[in-house]
Amino acid sequence: MNRHLQRALRPVRRAYALATRPVTLGVRLAAFDAAGRVFLVRHTYMRGWYLPGGAVDPGEAAGDAVRREAREEGNLELPEAPELLGVFVNQLEARDHVLLYRAGGVQQSAPRAPDREIAEGAFFSPDRLPADATPATLRRLAEIGAGGPYPPEW
Repeated sequence: MNRHLQRALRPVRRAYALATRPVTLGVRLAAFDAAGRVFLVRHTYMRGWYLPGGAVDPGEAAGDAVRREAREEGNLELPEAPELLGVFVNQLEARDHVLLYRAGGVQQSAPRAPDREIAEGAFFSPDRLPADATPATLRRLAEIGAGGPYPPEW
């Protein structure tokens, strides 16, 4: 199946999976460039800045999903395998589980143009994060900065 058709069918597969699976699984990535800045995205449909990420598609490995989401949301290339930091339950949606990954040395192949999903993405110094970064994003980055621990609630 070609890449464009796969992308077009993704929302249909996701809706089917949500309707038939008792638990959803998503990934988030703390993507740091060589200067130690972290990449965040602002969505068109939610307020605030987030770590890039999204759903693990049916039949997709989590590591593949985090690399795909990095490419889709920020044109990010990961030179090494991302490190899994923890598995979290999203308390707002008790069926939702999130795998948090960290990657260093991340490179952006080109700035990503805004579209219907992503309004913008940018690298930020961890000590100068945007004022409207989400609470979960701020907690996760503080935990990463401290070297853990990582409580199980997203």
